[in-house]
Formats: sequence, structure tokens, C-alpha cells
Amino acid sequence: MSPIDTAWLRMDRPANPMVIIGILVLEGPVKLDRLEEHLAERFLAIPRFRQRVEIRGAEYWWVEDPHFDRQRHIRRVRLPGKGDQEELQRYIAELASEQLDKSRPLWQLRLVEHYEGGAAVVIRVHHAIGDGMALVGVILSITDGNDVPGNWGQAPGRGKRTGLLSIPGLETLAKGMALTQDVWQQAKGLASSPAKTIRTGAGIAGELAYLLLMPQDSPTRFKGSLSGNKRVAWTEPLPLPEVHAVSQALGCSINDMLLASVAGALGAYLRKKGDPVDGVEIRALVPVDMRGEVRVGELGNRFGIIAVELPAGIENPLARLAEVHRRMMELKESLEPPVTLGLLMALGYAPQIVQDKLFNLLLSRATAVMTNVPGPRHPLYLAGAEIKQLMFWVPQSGDIGMGVSILSFNGMVQFGLITDAALVPDPEAVVAQFRPQFEQLLYHVLMEFGGEGEHEAAARPASPVPLPRARKPRKAATPAPSRGGAARRKPARQ
Repeated sequence: MSPIDTAWLRMDRPANPMVIIGILVLEGPVKLDRLEEHLAERFLAIPRFRQRVEIRGAEYWWVEDPHFDRQRHIRRVRLPGKGDQEELQRYIAELASEQLDKSRPLWQLRLVEHYEGGAAVVIRVHHAIGDGMALVGVILSITDGNDVPGNWGQAPGRGKRTGLLSIPGLETLAKGMALTQDVWQQAKGLASSPAKTIRTGAGIAGELAYLLLMPQDSPTRFKGSLSGNKRVAWTEPLPLPEVHAVSQALGCSINDMLLASVAGALGAYLRKKGDPVDGVEIRALVPVDMRGEVRVGELGNRFGIIAVELPAGIENPLARLAEVHRRMMELKESLEPPVTLGLLMALGYAPQIVQDKLFNLLLSRATAVMTNVPGPRHPLYLAGAEIKQLMFWVPQSGDIGMGVSILSFNGMVQFGLITDAALVPDPEAVVAQFRPQFEQLLYHVLMEFGGEGEHEAAARPASPVPLPRARKPRKAATPAPSRGGAARRKPARQ
């Protein structure tokens, strides 16, 4: 097992299993026997899904499970009561709270029968098997029309790599873990150019010092002691063309708008609870893919992490968007992704006590883990049934109790949330704020263009709606170390 995968394997906590959980909702009618056989054939054709973890001295190895039993991993279930979305959310929350058996291959499939006239497939995969980029590749490979390639199971950087990307839709995901294309391109360049990395050594040292010693983000109800009981929720999808049109009209990126909407939803939830929100900053740790070239069959983890502060305390939607845009522009020069990738690799070689202390130090400075993945733009089918909805939830590490997922698929984008019940027992109240936050930005565009539809507004040759000047960030209570390239950057973010 690679050192990075080892680090993620050892990151399991009783309150936070390191398990990625996803759901595929299938349009009916669904032939369940055909679906089960299709999934078994495709998953078991990938060697990693027949292997368990074995410890040999100080090393971890993937080995074939001699007692592999398909029934332990693929089961059919029926939801109680009405079997509606509320029941499905409750069922997924129960699964998200459970550890996977480390004496067996680290994955599960649950086929939810008769859900919304069709079926749902709930997927649980341990983070040690792969990151979001790798696992979305697995999901795409099992859909109809895609052959399972023969080189699945290679860890990044080990063994022979064959063939560039061939699964439809996966090329788009090459940049999916990155916040912006510029950040991804720089991260890819640093990962593939050791000489450049050496030349920027001072910057890397500054970034590492900043990450480990950066000030705490705001104390909110989103931080605290965890119970280990999870809650999940997701929104109804937004049409991606609408989001794109509004971003064009406002002169910002789609990502800026989505992050601003997330910040607004979290702030609105705090206000409804009667909590003070002035100046509140919520720091999210966001994975950035570092593979460079995406290759069919490459499992494992290959990503860095970037820290993003969400200005939840700014109530005005345009001012909040302007501040998010400013911060994203500032992050273009960040070396955090390659620095954290190197840190994770080093921690995989280190004793677990060292890993726990260093990574817990980083995690204590954040409130949430957040992933933004642009998925396939076209419909997908599984065992003859159309996938009408695709969603996933990222695992949280250490004492972090919130995971935010943004996923676009087939012309729609949606927002998912997983929380610890001790901190946020009602995540549906947070996700309910996501659409209104976006619609506030849409409203400003329509007002600026005199009531034109959002598509017409975006198509006009006129200048975009001017965003208000972003307010200056508050000064930190304790000074943070300067970051790499500080001479070219503004003061440390709060």
C-alpha cells in the first residue's frame, strides 16, 4: 500500500469513519436481478475490490481475501415506512456512521428496492482504496457502454500505467477537485517538475508553516465534540445553464457563485438559530487533484488540500460573492496542494502517533471538508436504467463534523451535506438555504438587466454587473506566519 493510502487508512476514528459514501438513483423500471449481477461483475473485475488489508511489520499490504463472500458486500434492502427521500437520508446516515470491517475488502453496495418507482444504489468505499477522483472513475467504468479495463488496482506512481483516459466523462473530472483551473494547472506543474519545486522551496516552507500554525476559524455551532451519529441531506438540483448564465452576467466563475452560495447557506442557518454571525469565517479544507494525467484504472489517493475561508458573516449576496472572488484570485498563487500532498506522503511513512499529532493540528483549524466535482455532462445508464440522480458525501477527519459536497451531473448541480448529529441535527435546514442564496444572485442579475431572462442577460454584450468592493478581512487575534511568496501576496487570510 502506498504511504498516502496508508495515511488515510490509519485516519479512521470512532466518530469519523474514513468512508466515502455515494448514491445512484435509477429511473424505473429496474430489473433488480440484472442490476445486482451487473454490479457484481463490474466491481469484482477490479482486483482491489477482492482484496483486504494485511499488516506485515510496519507496512500495509493489499492481499487477496481467500474467504471473499459476495453476500457480505452486495445486499438488497427495503426502506421502512413510505420509503421516500427522508427515509433514504436516514438510512444513508446510519451507514455513514458505521466502520467498515478491516478484515474484509473495504467496500459495500446496498441496493435499495422500489425507491421512487425505480431503485437506488448506495456505495460505501474506504478512502484508502481511492480518492474522489479515482472512485468517480470507478462509477463511470461500471455504467453501460464502458468496459472494465484490465489495469485497475495500480497505485499512483507504481507499476505500469497504460493508456490515457478513455471512459466518457472522466476527462472533465481531471480538474474536478481543483477550485480553479489556474490552481490545478500550477499544482500539476509543481507535481511534475521537481526542479521547480526545489526553486520554490522557500515558498513551500512558508505554506507548510501557515497550514500548521494558521489561526483558528470562527467558533460556531459547527465545531465541537462529536457523537459519531451522522445526518445527511441533499438539495433538489439546480439547472447548470442557469448557474453558468448568472456567473457570466456577474463576471465571476461558477465556482465563485457556488462557494458564495454555500457561505450564504451556512450564515443563514446560524442566523435562524439566533447565533451571532458578524465577521464569521468558516474554513473548509478542499481537495485538489494532483494526478496531472488521469489514467484509466488508477486507484489510490493523489491529491493535496487547500484551505478556503467562507465569509458566512457577509449577508449581502453581492458583497459576499465579491469577497469569495477576491479570495479565489488570491489562491491562484498558493502552494498548499503540493505541500499537503507531500505532507500526507511523509505521514504515511511516519509512526501513527506522529501522523495523528500533525494532522490533528491541521484539522483543528477547520470546520468542514468540502469537495466540488464537475461530473459527466451527459446521461448515464446502469444495467439498462437511467441514472437520474448522482450524489456523494465526503468523510470528515479528526474532530471535523461537517462535509460539504457540490456535484454537477447531466446539466444539473446539487449540494449535499453530512453532519454530526451533536452539532447539526438538521442538515436539511442548511441545504434548504442553498437555492435561495443562488436565487438572490439571480434576482440581482434580472434587476440589472430590466427583467430579462438569465439566458438572455448572459448573452448580452454589455459589461457584467459590477460587484461591490470587497471589504477588507478582519485582523487575526494572533498573527499567522507569512505564507510562501508573501512579498507578492496580501496579508494572511482570516
